Amino acid sequence: MSTLEHLHPALWRATQLAHGDLATTDTGYAVLRTELPGGGWPLGRMTEILSEPGSAAEMRLLLPALSQIHSGPIALLNPPHIPQIAAFTAQQIPAQRLLWLPTQTHQDSLWAAEQIIRHGSCAALLFWQATIRPEALRRLHLLAQQTQMAFFMLRPENTASNPSPALLRVQVHSVSYGLQVRILKRRGAQSLASLPLYLPQHPYLAGLSHDRTQGLPQDVVRSNRAMHGIVQP
Repeated sequence: MSTLEHLHPALWRATQLAHGDLATTDTGYAVLRTELPGGGWPLGRMTEILSEPGSAAEMRLLLPALSQIHSGPIALLNPPHIPQIAAFTAQQIPAQRLLWLPTQTHQDSLWAAEQIIRHGSCAALLFWQATIRPEALRRLHLLAQQTQMAFFMLRPENTASNPSPALLRVQVHSVSYGLQVRILKRRGAQSLASLPLYLPQHPYLAGLSHDRTQGLPQDVVRSNRAMHGIVQP
């Protein structure tokens, strides 16, 4: 006799992670693989990554996944800083695949995001937007479902209490050992514990904050920041 969850691939119990045929791309982190439905970041859906503005934690989290998307442009829409190309090339992502799209107004950002998703012209879209109306979020989420794109909305952590249609919401912080991730929303059982993601540290920079790197050789500083996916102003 079939159990309830085997009656249809879209069915799942509240105590379980969702299963089914939703396509995903690997996060690059083993601890996340076991905590996300399908084992990775969903494709053809909106994923929200919430972080402290200016920390670049969102890029450190996403670069390993982006490195596994081997074809198609990667659009960086309205990032807070000029993208650090070395961070991408260190992850084997050629600079030619990056589309840096700074915008002047909120409406320009939304228009550009909609056009990228509608035309399916990119393999991944990273869209930084501090404030956005719920109806605009829903529209982008619905559009994304017509694609197989990796679509990430990158928003400030103070928006965590705001409602969102995103299939997956994750909060990420930079910490001394790497990153700390909390899953705010997923299909399945609620995740209560924060997940530690340990990242390698360059011996010259281990334990040093950003403002204490002044006296170090610049090639060392650049190498470490590239390794961690830091976007520099």
